Amino acid sequence: MRTFYFLYMDNLDKLKQLVYSINPLDDDEWNTFTQYLTFKDYNKGDYIIKQGETANTIYYIEKGITRNYFTHNGKEFTVDFHFDGELVSAFYSIITGMPSVVSVEIIESTSIIALPYKQLTSYYSSSLKISNVGRKIAEMQYTHRLKKEMDLLSLTAEERYNKLLKRNPRVVKSISVKHISSYLGIHPESLSRIRKMYVKS
Repeated sequence: MRTFYFLYMDNLDKLKQLVYSINPLDDDEWNTFTQYLTFKDYNKGDYIIKQGETANTIYYIEKGITRNYFTHNGKEFTVDFHFDGELVSAFYSIITGMPSVVSVEIIESTSIIALPYKQLTSYYSSSLKISNVGRKIAEMQYTHRLKKEMDLLSLTAEERYNKLLKRNPRVVKSISVKHISSYLGIHPESLSRIRKMYVKS
């Protein structure tokens, strides 16, 4: 079993690679950036945030899977999944300060690093590089959402399922047919037929 120290170092190294791929920081800026980070473990079925709450934290997934979804008239609609090495939150709520329109549910045991958004923005005036990181994160979320909306309009359900598999093959074992079919906007029976086609091929 890893000690907390090595867990801490491993996690920071992965997050550091992501941040530096956006905009490399000097040592002082990196130390400032990591000052308020916290490490948390979640179990399957836990929630990072629920629909109607106000989000104030960005999460980096070290290992695990989360599901963003909303409920309307008693029915759940899956918006997205997030996997190892990705950032997740209720970004609409974070940016606008309004109640979240989605819930973020833990799909399997998940280890995350939490960064309070207020602390991140408080560094903007003193560090242009950290400001660029924050701006780029927002741009990445917008681009990801735009691509997903374009896929929904232009790709078949089979093509979108294939993209999800390429993004993370654990989808097949870790996420239920119900949630995947909701994400694809198809009935579970249609997803079962698509999966059978993959088995045959």
